[in-house]
Amino acid sequence: MRRPRLLAGLAGLALTAGLLAGALPAGAAEPAAAPAAAPAVAPAAAASYTWKNVRVDGGGFVPGLVFNRTEKNLLYARTDIGGAYRWDQADSAWVPLLDHIGWDDWGHTGVVSLASDTADPDRVYAAVGTYTNDWDPGNGAVLRSADRGATWQRADLPFKIGGNMPGRGMGERLAVDPHDNRILYLGAPSGNGLWRSTDSGATWAKVTSFTNPGDYRQDPTDTSGYNSDRQGIVWVTFDESTGSGTGSGPAATKTIYVGVGDKENAVYRSTDAGATWTRLAGQPTGYLAHKGVLDAGNGYLYLAYSDTAGPYDGGKGKVYRYATATGEWKDISPVAEADTYHGFSGLTVDRQHPGTVMVSAYSSWWPDTQLFRTTDSGTTWTRAWDYSSYPNRSNRYTMDVSSVPWLTWGGNPTPPEQAPKLGWMTEALEIDPFDSDRMLYGTGATVYGTTELTRWDADTNFTIRPMVKGLEETAVLDLVSPPSGAPLISALGDVGGFRHTDLGAVPPMMFTAPNFTSTTSLDYAETKPDVLVRSGHLDGGPRVAFSTDNGAHWFAGQEPAGVTGGGTVAAAADGGRFVWSPEGTAGVHAATGYGTSWTPAAGIPAGATVESDRVDPKTFYGFHGGTFYASADGGLTFTAKATGLPAKGNVRFKAVPGKKGDIWLAGGAPDAAYGLWHSTDGGATFAKVPGVDQADAIGFGKAAPNASYPALYSSAKVGGVRGVFRSTDAGATWVRVNDDAHQWGWTGATITGDPRVYGRVYVATNGRGIIYGDTSETGGGDGGGDGGGTDPGTPPAGACKVAYKITNQWQGGFQADVTVTNTSTTAWTGWTLGWTFPAGQTVGQMWNATPAQTGSAVTATNAGWNGAVAAGGSASFGFTGGWTGSNPVPAVFTLGGATCSAA
Repeated sequence: MRRPRLLAGLAGLALTAGLLAGALPAGAAEPAAAPAAAPAVAPAAAASYTWKNVRVDGGGFVPGLVFNRTEKNLLYARTDIGGAYRWDQADSAWVPLLDHIGWDDWGHTGVVSLASDTADPDRVYAAVGTYTNDWDPGNGAVLRSADRGATWQRADLPFKIGGNMPGRGMGERLAVDPHDNRILYLGAPSGNGLWRSTDSGATWAKVTSFTNPGDYRQDPTDTSGYNSDRQGIVWVTFDESTGSGTGSGPAATKTIYVGVGDKENAVYRSTDAGATWTRLAGQPTGYLAHKGVLDAGNGYLYLAYSDTAGPYDGGKGKVYRYATATGEWKDISPVAEADTYHGFSGLTVDRQHPGTVMVSAYSSWWPDTQLFRTTDSGTTWTRAWDYSSYPNRSNRYTMDVSSVPWLTWGGNPTPPEQAPKLGWMTEALEIDPFDSDRMLYGTGATVYGTTELTRWDADTNFTIRPMVKGLEETAVLDLVSPPSGAPLISALGDVGGFRHTDLGAVPPMMFTAPNFTSTTSLDYAETKPDVLVRSGHLDGGPRVAFSTDNGAHWFAGQEPAGVTGGGTVAAAADGGRFVWSPEGTAGVHAATGYGTSWTPAAGIPAGATVESDRVDPKTFYGFHGGTFYASADGGLTFTAKATGLPAKGNVRFKAVPGKKGDIWLAGGAPDAAYGLWHSTDGGATFAKVPGVDQADAIGFGKAAPNASYPALYSSAKVGGVRGVFRSTDAGATWVRVNDDAHQWGWTGATITGDPRVYGRVYVATNGRGIIYGDTSETGGGDGGGDGGGTDPGTPPAGACKVAYKITNQWQGGFQADVTVTNTSTTAWTGWTLGWTFPAGQTVGQMWNATPAQTGSAVTATNAGWNGAVAAGGSASFGFTGGWTGSNPVPAVFTLGGATCSAA
């Protein structure tokens, strides 16, 4: 990850769409909670879906790890674009916490900082926002949770913060006062200074007495605003020995240290609980203090310095120790400044053993990162590895990546490099405060850790393993699900892509030979799905590759002059020819065979998006600037067809398998044409699909039972609601298949169904990996309107059984799932279930049934597809509701006038 982790499409969308809602006034809190699982009203009954990640395990930068200091095994991780996670010790896996973030707030998937409350371990805070320039049109926010991230409330900030900006590995910028947990501090970028909350994160105000907002910028000449942004306030550390509770209540911690992005004035201190601030005298200059970690047990503040902000760069660095009692500064660098070619950043102390400190050479890319350890407060140091006799290395550790084997990158490097690497971009480094043997650190691709750390001190080999299960952080650029072979093949940013033969297992290796830094486009031959083609980014090329065994192995093709990036690529239906529209000046090209010779295409502009017809092997399609193009001679010449299509924003289109000339096109921009279009004549004409307000990706899956047309899936806005939608009737009606607990920020890059499993959909995210959903439905067709239900009559007593389960609850709201079982000996042709809420609860949205409510009395009538229930069979539906005071389960359920038994 040597570049900002931003999809080109997302940048364009962010610049044109104005996606985020406006922030509340400065110092104001959001008037109501933003519950993680409160589904929005959908335009049609939502389908019943379960959601999981396709396992890759990692794949992105983890710049922060935060242990709670008072509760064992309470640990959080933050990512630059993929949200935050909590460690589940029982499962040795990470639990995602920000999947509720929706399309309009996609920037809040970038996590700038995390803070876990030591006084109340149930409380956790996240400062969120992805970019401080106009790539992210919305302001940042501080999220607060009183249940360890299960649900959140939000306080909007009057400025942007950037989880994917330079300097994101510094920190932590967010901190909770250990003695008065109503008080939090937040270090802001972009000249916005230091901010404080005195009401547990509900409202924020600038600390006006702190007057240095930081002046360091990576590259002041960068006109994009990315590298030219000021790093600002980069960390806050409390001295817990200087505050305590009193008989009259908590007393704020008196001494606070703050790190500033200012090479001449990097560290400040307050000794009066933040009322006044002073630059620490005698401090080193010429460097940025990436981290400031206080060991109150021995009175030392340790600081890791680098000459740049990182996370990619840094050529010089130092480590210092500051004695808080005497004011003495001491250079304790493990390497002489003249011998460094890297900066220092990752920094941790062993809370069980004062004086034991570790620091990382975060920017040592070659031959590897380095970890340093001292047990005497920096007087002497040892290294994770040394040269035995150059270029051979002697490692204190053994790397075991058997659980995530792709971390070797398929490499066989020449010494002193090794595969897998110890790491790179190692800015997160933490020793468990309760267990001196457990240490974790983040890299540009994973979280590594050990449970044998103290063997280091005995010169005994210890094992480092990935500790990343559940943390999925890839940016997804393209997905295909062929009709045979592997169910899913992916194109990913930073790690290239994978062939998944088992969605629940980590693949052995990403694409190699060649190994693109990012794969931008992927296609298979519809009638010969063992033939695949992919294009992507690679310094120096080649940037196109082919497979003849369903993606198990790849070989590089040639490329025409002028190619600078992957662009889009398409395979003919029979796999006999290919069309490639790379980035650069080359323009669209066609090839027969596997890219040994490319011929420039006529009649289509450079930069066009290309796709193939899924029936006719000589027909290819293109799109550029609002005009659709088609070729009937294998991509050698194109003819302009339909016009008047979206000329602004991102546009993606696909041809339907098995139906020549059947094309769906999605895209546009909110201030111009935007939606979903359909052509059945090879792109000569397109009709806009009514009811679809916006659409950004379109894909196809197995047709519903008794349906002949493939199921359609789209990341779209239908009836005013954003979500992932499905249609089983060729776009006539749409059902939202996700809910507000499962939104994953921005999902507009690509989407596809599975041609072999009805209802299965694969959703691309920008930082939360590949999500797939499966439905519990067995019927065909998506019901709408009144659901088409019919009363089953009056079944005999005991002929029905009901299971009512509250699956999620938040202040004032809840979600429930209901299953009704036919325990009679005859089939139902329809059903209406009734109950009375005992505490005045109300039904909001209901899916897979149609609700009616009068007072406390509620009925739920079957949808069009689940009214027929065989003897012994069941039908399920779900709903969200509201409550005040309490939320007890209804005591009695009736169907056709008879009382049902409880399941």
